[in-house]
Amino acid sequence: MTDLGELNRSTPPGAADPVKALLHRHRDLCEQAVDPLEIAAGLEAHGITDRTAARFRHRDVFSLAEELYARVPRDDAPPRPAPATTSPRPRAGWTVLTLLPGALCVATVTALRLTHGQTRLYVAATGILAVTLALRAALRRGPLSARSDIPPRSATASWTCWLLGYALLGDGLLGTAVTGGPDGLPDGTAEGDWPLTVAPVVALALSCAPAAWTAHLFAARVRRRLASSRGLEDFSASVRPALIGVFALFLGAVAVLLTVTSELLDEPLALPPTLALGGLLFLARLLTVHGFTHAPRVILTVTATAQATALATLFAARLPGCDALATPLQTLTTAWNPAALPTLTCGTAALTLLIHASRKLTRASAHISPEPRR
Repeated sequence: MTDLGELNRSTPPGAADPVKALLHRHRDLCEQAVDPLEIAAGLEAHGITDRTAARFRHRDVFSLAEELYARVPRDDAPPRPAPATTSPRPRAGWTVLTLLPGALCVATVTALRLTHGQTRLYVAATGILAVTLALRAALRRGPLSARSDIPPRSATASWTCWLLGYALLGDGLLGTAVTGGPDGLPDGTAEGDWPLTVAPVVALALSCAPAAWTAHLFAARVRRRLASSRGLEDFSASVRPALIGVFALFLGAVAVLLTVTSELLDEPLALPPTLALGGLLFLARLLTVHGFTHAPRVILTVTATAQATALATLFAARLPGCDALATPLQTLTTAWNPAALPTLTCGTAALTLLIHASRKLTRASAHISPEPRR
């Protein structure tokens, strides 16, 4: 709001041309803008709203941005392309990349079921590495790629790996720990002393493709609304249902994938925790793509820490005089099942990010970014 305060002092009431002072203050923005939409987003980021635009004799920020864009001399500049009303069409490159994590994960699980002993260990290590590299490639291209000016965060990746690792190993560890186990390391099966839940991880790997497509649909919808809206409030009101819609569409895709993988792998259907984790990761990535990295990083850290702390208290309760530490988690698992912990932690985190995204991603300034990498 500092810009507005300074502008109020520099533009006396009744000034003949109040837009001129605004143009002078934001000349760099206006000269570098590709189209009026970019100016409108920049003005919004500086705190100028539709109500503020009325002081400059315009009905909304978009109309004000059009005048600012028209006032900047562009005689020596090449003709500007017309603003795009839709996002670029899906490209074969990122489409294939988003299918790779799921395909490699399915191949790894299939190979694990056909191998035994030390060979299985080699297959697991190779498969994890291959899926990780494929996922990294998918997140560097297309709708799931972050803006070029956003540095990668190793902490975010680490906590994401923890959450996925818990989806694979956590419920089995928690279930056996409550009864005094485990007595050994996991053997890679769902019947061992420390059982694995493979279906949720496979479903989430396969959901990389639906995540990219729903993010692409969201970008297309937002760009159309950005071109047709005549006010920031109108734009925000139209984007919010689109955000809820793509989020619900993604969760529906995860539910279908989980149902199929659970049936094929002959595992119980762990729908609530998988949907909670999938929704959390999708919203975290969607916010990161649009430049909002702080909230996803904090939420993922808190969620993973809560799960780790809960498991730690269960084992700490085995120390003399510390029995009470396990009471909350034992009560939770007894009342429901071991899946209650990831469902509550990831579900709460996903709801928090959804509320945050409904505030941040409904701003016009969130959708003006550098040219995406293809």
